[in-house]
Amino acid sequence: MFPLASKIVVIDDEVQIRRMLRIALASEGYEVTEAEDGSRGIAAVVRQQPDLVILDLGLPDRDGHSVLDELRSWSTVPVIVLSVRNQDKEKVAALDAGAQDYVTKPFSVQELLARVRANLRDHLKPDTTPVLDDGALCVDLRKRQVWLNQQPVDLTPKEYAVLSKLAHAPNCVITQTQLLNEIWGPVHQEDTHYLRIVISHLRQKLGDDPGNPRYVRTESGVGYRFCMDV
Repeated sequence: MFPLASKIVVIDDEVQIRRMLRIALASEGYEVTEAEDGSRGIAAVVRQQPDLVILDLGLPDRDGHSVLDELRSWSTVPVIVLSVRNQDKEKVAALDAGAQDYVTKPFSVQELLARVRANLRDHLKPDTTPVLDDGALCVDLRKRQVWLNQQPVDLTPKEYAVLSKLAHAPNCVITQTQLLNEIWGPVHQEDTHYLRIVISHLRQKLGDDPGNPRYVRTESGVGYRFCMDV
């Protein structure tokens, strides 16, 4: 059994499905947050920072594939797609877009719970992801938390995604193209102004002097480097 703190966000527009999943998951000790559409689902993931997401594709406000794409632009949280769409092309598209699993409706609750356990087992296994701490700034990449002078730093999903990408390779240059491709997607590889805006906000929140930044440094014409002596 996983800790009670394991959190799951269920994004599905069917009240009966959400209720059934809440009861089943709660009985296993999970903390469940429900969302009835894609926009509320994204907001719930940002707010709760869950350990797993169960995602329907047929949502009232937007297609579930777009929700998955948005999640994958800044989060690695495991996603189990739960959908009536049983065509192979739907399954392949979801898995290629970053879903860990695909379950078709109608479904066995016990099978779904087993898949939840399997995905959490992989996601929550002991992690060697570093905590970068120089005494002033602390970046905990496993918990997705950032602290400056012992105060939490509130970052947007894009700001955290950029910081996380840079911090996973401290003191190494990450190209603009790589950041744009992996965080915004291939169609935005030339949209460097998006990245400049996020970098500017990130520096401000980390207390960096824009003229002589300590942490997020520009490699002119190439990309950015996260610098920290730990």
